[in-house]
Amino acid sequence: MSAGILLLGDRGMLGRAFRELLAAKKRSFAGFDLPELDIAEPDQMGPLFEKPWSAVINCAAYTNVDGAEADEAAALRANGTAPGVVAAACAHARVPLVHFSTDYVFAGSAQTPYAVDAPLQPLGVYGRSKAAGEIAIRQSGAEFLIVRTSWLYAPWANNFVRTMARLTRDKPELKVVDDQRGRPTSAQHLAAATLALVDRRTRGTLHVTDGGECTWYEFTVEIARLLGRTAIIRPCTTAEFPRLAPRPAYSVLDLRPTEAILGPMPDWRANLASVVARLEAL
Repeated sequence: MSAGILLLGDRGMLGRAFRELLAAKKRSFAGFDLPELDIAEPDQMGPLFEKPWSAVINCAAYTNVDGAEADEAAALRANGTAPGVVAAACAHARVPLVHFSTDYVFAGSAQTPYAVDAPLQPLGVYGRSKAAGEIAIRQSGAEFLIVRTSWLYAPWANNFVRTMARLTRDKPELKVVDDQRGRPTSAQHLAAATLALVDRRTRGTLHVTDGGECTWYEFTVEIARLLGRTAIIRPCTTAEFPRLAPRPAYSVLDLRPTEAILGPMPDWRANLASVVARLEAL
C-alpha cells in the first residue's frame, strides 16, 4: 500500500475541499489542524514524519487580510514562519511539499496577467507574510510545489460568495467594488487541479484559479443571477469602500504554464454555478 498524504489545515475552507476530494477518490490521508497541531512549532512537526508520506499538502494559513494589518506578528508566524518549519521537516524526510500562496504577493499595478516569476511586491502585511512563506520554502532545500491562487470561495466557510448570497437576500440594494479585477477560484477546483499536479510530480511555482476574469461587482451580479435575487447591485470604486488593508487593483494570475500541463481551467461562471448549487445554510 502506497504512503498517504499528510494534510495540514484540514478544517479550513480549502482543507475541507481536499478532505472531500481525497475521500471520494479513496486516497489515504491524515488531516491535522489547530488546536491539536501547531505547524509553526518544529517539535510538533517532527513526530508526524515518523511514518512515510507521499506528499505534504499545507492548507493552513492566516487569511484575514484586514486583521493582518492589526496583528502582523500572528500573520507572519502563520504564513511565514510555519511554512518554513514544514518545509524544513519535508526536506529532512525527503517528502515533497505543496503550499498555497496568493495574488497579494504582487503589487496589483500590472495590466497583463502576472507571470509565475514576476517580482514579489506585496502591498500590505498579509501579502508580505505570504511572500515570506514562499521565500522560506524556496530556501529550505525541500522539493516543493507552490500554488498561487486568488479570490477563493466554496459552498461552506466564510467567503465572498456566501457573504454576497446573504446580502443580496437580506438587502434591497448594495454597492460592490468594480475597479479591482482578478480571477475567482472555487476551492473544489483548486483542490482537484492541485491533486492532478501532485500526481504528475509537478515542482516549482504555478498559478491555479478558475478561468476568465472579472471584477467583484461582476462576480456579485452573477451570484445574484444564479440565486434569482432581485436586489439592486451598484458598482462603486475602491475609494468608496475603504478597508484597513490595501487591495491589488489588478491581480489576474497567468494560467498558461498550468494549462500547458492540465488543459484549460474551467470558466469562473461554470465553477460558481456548481458552488451556488450546493451552498450550505447562510
